[in-house]
Amino acid sequence: MVETILILILIISLITDIKERRILNIVTLPTIVFAFSYHFISSGLDGLLFSVSGFFVGIGLLLIPFIMGGMGAGDVKLLAAIGALMGSLFVFYAFIYTALIGGLIAVILLAKKKELFSSFRRMLFAAQTKTLDGVYKEDMHHAFPYGVPIVFGTFLNMGVLF
Repeated sequence: MVETILILILIISLITDIKERRILNIVTLPTIVFAFSYHFISSGLDGLLFSVSGFFVGIGLLLIPFIMGGMGAGDVKLLAAIGALMGSLFVFYAFIYTALIGGLIAVILLAKKKELFSSFRRMLFAAQTKTLDGVYKEDMHHAFPYGVPIVFGTFLNMGVLF
């Protein structure tokens, strides 16, 4: 049952993020409430702890990129909902796949725009100077809907893909 709900919210989030560049609260917030309730009812306090810890791991993994303006709150809430449904270990591995897929998409988009090497130069400059002085946000803005790699990373972790 939990996996079916997860697949449903992933498909809805994929569609809305591609079409509207938004992951809807009407999808993520009820999922989080459902996950807490379901795990509490099925396994008591241990189930609630399983769900709450997954929720916080999901938030924690994307909190810094969100604070730095690299992604929207919907992405964070989607990963939190995945964690609440499936637990902390699952959401951690889904995040690893998500990061790899997101990095691959970013490299492809930068190469397609012929900006891959200039982006690497900016990253090297920032790493060498240990500062972001001279690196402007508009130079780094090659945004794509990050819900896409979250969805595919989660599906990959579920074994739905490949």
